Amino acid sequence: MSAETYRDAWGIPHLRAATAGELARAQGRVTARDRAWQLEVERHRAQGTSASFLGPGALSWDRLARRARLADTARRCFAALEDKDPETAAWVREYTDGVNEGLAACDAPEFARTGLAPGRWEPWTPLAVWLATHILFAGFPAKLWREHITAHLGPDAVALFATDGPGTAGSNGWLVSGERTVTGHAIVAGDPHRFIEEPGVYQQIHLSCPEFDVVGLAVPGVPGIAHFGHTGTVAWAITNAMADYQDLYRERLRRTGAGVEALGPDGTWHRAARHTETIHVAGEDSVEVEVIETDRGPVIAGGPEGLDDGTPAALSLRYPPRVTADLGFGALLPLLRARRVADVDRALDAWAEPVNVVQAADTEGGLLHRVAGRVPVRATANRLRPVPAWEPGHAWTGWHTPPRAGLTDGVAVMANQRGPATPLGVEFAPPHRADRIAALLAGKERWSAADMPALHTDTHLASAGPLLDLVTALDGLSPGAAALRDRLLAWDRHMDADSADAAAYAAVRGAVVRHLAAHPALAPAAVPPAYPEVLQPWLALVPRIAYALEHLLRAENPYGIDRAEAVRAALEEVAAEPPAGTWGDTHRLAPWRALPDTSGSPEPGLSGDHDCVLCTSAVPGLTDRAARGPAARYVWDLADRRRSGWVVPHGASGVPGSPHHRDQQPLWLGGELAPVVTDFDRLTKETDD
Repeated sequence: MSAETYRDAWGIPHLRAATAGELARAQGRVTARDRAWQLEVERHRAQGTSASFLGPGALSWDRLARRARLADTARRCFAALEDKDPETAAWVREYTDGVNEGLAACDAPEFARTGLAPGRWEPWTPLAVWLATHILFAGFPAKLWREHITAHLGPDAVALFATDGPGTAGSNGWLVSGERTVTGHAIVAGDPHRFIEEPGVYQQIHLSCPEFDVVGLAVPGVPGIAHFGHTGTVAWAITNAMADYQDLYRERLRRTGAGVEALGPDGTWHRAARHTETIHVAGEDSVEVEVIETDRGPVIAGGPEGLDDGTPAALSLRYPPRVTADLGFGALLPLLRARRVADVDRALDAWAEPVNVVQAADTEGGLLHRVAGRVPVRATANRLRPVPAWEPGHAWTGWHTPPRAGLTDGVAVMANQRGPATPLGVEFAPPHRADRIAALLAGKERWSAADMPALHTDTHLASAGPLLDLVTALDGLSPGAAALRDRLLAWDRHMDADSADAAAYAAVRGAVVRHLAAHPALAPAAVPPAYPEVLQPWLALVPRIAYALEHLLRAENPYGIDRAEAVRAALEEVAAEPPAGTWGDTHRLAPWRALPDTSGSPEPGLSGDHDCVLCTSAVPGLTDRAARGPAARYVWDLADRRRSGWVVPHGASGVPGSPHHRDQQPLWLGGELAPVVTDFDRLTKETDD
């Protein structure tokens, strides 16, 4: 068994082996060398054991992971994979064997800092990591928000607050066909928007063997290249389809001498599976968790006695991999082996979750724009809110056929807006990012790969319109507020880091959000129901107002709120205490780290905003800091893969102190891309494994 590891100037691993299995093992090894601590954190998160070293702050997530049965579902899915697709199962085993080999030799400083030793990966662990990464991706807690806001403001409030919320993840992506490029071959480009973590959630990698030669963005802990890849003859990319494919059921549970029973839609009490698990918490006593599963799915909140505040409620979660024992890993090897768009298309027929919009192009002119993933057919009510488990009519009755779409004027744009996935979802991102990308692409007849970073970094904020319209109409202002009004109206609406006007706009916007949240009509909704802490971001009023601000400012007479007066008050408030600097002074990167950063390096200021193509999401009214943003950028050139480019927020290495730990950050901040290198003669050989 042999494999070779090479590195380019950015420390990105390039792996070459004789077989796909040997290559998977090498991928596991090099990932463990580069990302040992990250792999340890992800393994614990997937198993619901992260509080054992991160402390009580991780307990709510661990409870959800245990109660939702993530590890058990991963075991089931791997067992089914072994039965139905033994080749892929063996390939995954090779990967985890490589991870264990790499961890045995790792020297990541975090282990010494915490006193931990790397744990062992099982063959099902990559599936658990994938599931834990995406279980909240579809945002099923939004159903709890709709129920909550309906209870306080009535059913019309659901549409008023419907927009891309703070807990979801999105992306930009665009496909430019050969008829619109300078080379006559297609370009696929974009950037996934996720919570920015350090190390990053995507790993740049090159996998080469006689069967395939692929560059792309891998998920550390998962073999292959699932989301963004280029084989030389075909390239693909995804965005979140914003589909709704998980259901919440209100359960009626009761204790019996033998355990727990749940009332079913047939009017009969049925035995529920039940057991207890212990979660160890660093610095505190261990916690016991009761794990209950009904015929609908695992109970993730509440129980026979209700919620923590005594409210009589229990919620079960039904999600496709738990029902089907299939996480879609059967698509991963066929994607690596793809040569044409038709191959990518066939591979994606096996995709399960998350549900994505996919774009692909090949060197022969083939194009693909489709949804991939498994969405159940069920009643409309299931998609909107928790539904009563004891009433008939809420069962899953099959699977939707994933929709497909074409191109318009040689271009397809996907930015989580209503598009081909519309029949499968409820709430989508506002159209601003998609409209802006389409308008920019329409501004030139022929595009090159080198042109694409200008789109990645566009900072125009179309969603500023409704607020500025209200500002325009104000009169009777103090001199300071009148000057601020005139300044905002002259602003170019670009959220550039060096713009003082962008900072002034953001300050006024945040003040408007806070004034609206404090209004007596909305204030009662500020007290969320007693669901687990991990679900609370979807139930927080200030972020919900912030991301629905356009709707709230445009709607007719919403609950008697005088929006003009709220804007007036905000303008006067900011005029009295204006921001001292630029947007980038407060709009700074706020990456998630499992352990506090000890480097002492300040986080950089950022351009962009939530509704800009350069999507760096603050939470207006709460903070200007950005925890979400482009987790990578890519440009796939089908004319010549060597003219492709990519970048991540930090670097290829997850090891603090490594020269490649943060060396890509200047590129990422400046909108530049590192070149994609695939010629092994231009690389530095690191090891013969």
